[in-house]
Amino acid sequence: MKQANREEKQRGFTLIELVVVIAILAILAAFALPRFAQLSEQAHESSIKATAGALAAGVALTKTQWVSNGLTAAADDVVGFGNDDVDVSDDGWPTATNDVNSANMTEARCRQVWEGVLQSNAPTISGATPDYAVTIQGDVDGDPGDDCVFTYQLDDQGSTIVYDADTGEITSTIN
Repeated sequence: MKQANREEKQRGFTLIELVVVIAILAILAAFALPRFAQLSEQAHESSIKATAGALAAGVALTKTQWVSNGLTAAADDVVGFGNDDVDVSDDGWPTATNDVNSANMTEARCRQVWEGVLQSNAPTISGATPDYAVTIQGDVDGDPGDDCVFTYQLDDQGSTIVYDADTGEITSTIN
C-alpha cells in the first residue's frame, strides 16, 4: 500500500519534459517573429496600394461625371459627383474644390482634391499624426504645373502617391 500511495503523489512534469517544451516554443517563436514583422510591412504596402487605387478611381469617376454632364471645358462644381464641389480642368481632371480650374497645383489644392475625390473614410492628410503628408513637386513629364505628392507617414519609409492634374495619372512608389 505504501508504494501505491507514493506513485500517486508523483504527478508533475520532469525537468527534462519542461526543457523540451521550452525549446520547442523557442524554435516556434524564432520562425514566427520574422513572419509577423513581414505581415506588418505587407499591411502598410497594401494600405498604400489601396489608397492609390481609391484615388485613381475617384479621379476617373470625376472625369466620367464631367463627360456625362456634357462638359468640354473647365468647370466648377461637377454636379453628380461626391458633394458636387469638385472643380475640373479643361481636360476634366480634378483640380480643387474652391472654384479653381488650373492644373498648376498647390498644397492646399492637393488637399482639396484628396478630400473631394476620396470623401468619407479617406486616410488623413492633416492633424497631429496624419496618414499622409502633402507636398508638391515639379511636373516630371514636362507638363505645366506642379504635381501633388502624398507621402505615407505610418512606416517612415517615404512611400508616395503622386497625382498629375494635367493627365489625371496616379503613380505610387513603395519603398
